[in-house]
Amino acid sequence: MNYFILTYTFYLIISIALTVWVAKVLFKNGRIFLVDIFHGNTLLADSVNKLLVVGFYLVNIGYMSLALKEVGAIPDTQVVVEVLSRKLGWIILILGGMHFLNLIVFFKLRNRAQQQLKEQAEKANN
Repeated sequence: MNYFILTYTFYLIISIALTVWVAKVLFKNGRIFLVDIFHGNTLLADSVNKLLVVGFYLVNIGYMSLALKEVGAIPDTQVVVEVLSRKLGWIILILGGMHFLNLIVFFKLRNRAQQQLKEQAEKANN
């Protein structure tokens, strides 16, 4: 049995499934922040949201492709599980890191947008 092909197959299936799931969650829930940041401009928010998801896919699929090759021997199923664990662990850490990076960016943009609204309201009241 070719354990390399088995490892690669499981790695790609699980990695792609995780990436798609996280992208869908970020797309769905990130829209609310973006609509708020862009002061209700849903067309702009949706456009930026789609661009963020494309970038998310590109970074993750690029990393998955680079990390696919295994140089060590895979003589049995125990090593298959160990290699998958290491590779998937890195994918999960990268997905988590990108998620938190998105949150930080969203909150900074939201705070900036709220500050601008506050300044505009103060100018209007004066």
